[in-house]
Amino acid sequence: MKRVPDPHHRHRFPADIISHAVWLYHPFCLSFRDVELMLAVRGVVVSYETVRRWCRKFAQTFATRLRRRRPEPGDHWHLDEVFIRIRGVQHYLWRAVDQDGVVLDVLVQSRRNTKAAKRFFKKLLKGLRYVPRIVVTDQLKSYAAAKRQIIPHVEHRQSRYLNNRAESSHQPTRQRERRMKRFKSPRQAQQFLSAHRPIHQRSHPRRHLMSAAEYRANRTHAFEVWKQETCIRRAA
Repeated sequence: MKRVPDPHHRHRFPADIISHAVWLYHPFCLSFRDVELMLAVRGVVVSYETVRRWCRKFAQTFATRLRRRRPEPGDHWHLDEVFIRIRGVQHYLWRAVDQDGVVLDVLVQSRRNTKAAKRFFKKLLKGLRYVPRIVVTDQLKSYAAAKRQIIPHVEHRQSRYLNNRAESSHQPTRQRERRMKRFKSPRQAQQFLSAHRPIHQRSHPRRHLMSAAEYRANRTHAFEVWKQETCIRRAA
């Protein structure tokens, strides 16, 4: 029987400490130095640079495992884009969420034209492997042009007032952007946001739609899923 490769091999600290450091950094608006301090309080002496390397190495793997555990997304897609400034150059962060506020995908691009919209649609369809029933966007003409070519039979609703769900989903990114003092490159922004999205969302359910008992049960389940998917896996 093949053994599952241990990604924590040759690391001085055990898997549970590494996963806890990554978990602290992504669900909360903390810096690497903040995580270093919080670990030090618990007797774990580690450099903030080590925390940074852990996040860079493990966050994407953890996020991929969490995506496999999420429920089936809805058939209403809300798409929106916001500008982000990287080294003085304006870029655009494209984001899609479903009707329940679950973030489906993000993509950092340098343009906001039809070609960029088509690329985002193709990335969404490839990752989710199904076609939505309704697509909701603002009145940017690039969406309509790309939608006619990629998914022509899907209903398209364009209104600035129907897309609040997608616009609100940008808030955690804006908070992290300020905390990180802006992203350093488009590649770094894409890598961070792709990992940050599922980890943050798994730790922050929609509290206002749940009773206290449901929230606690959801929170306990999220902790168990995180532990199962991020610690050393047993042999298959």
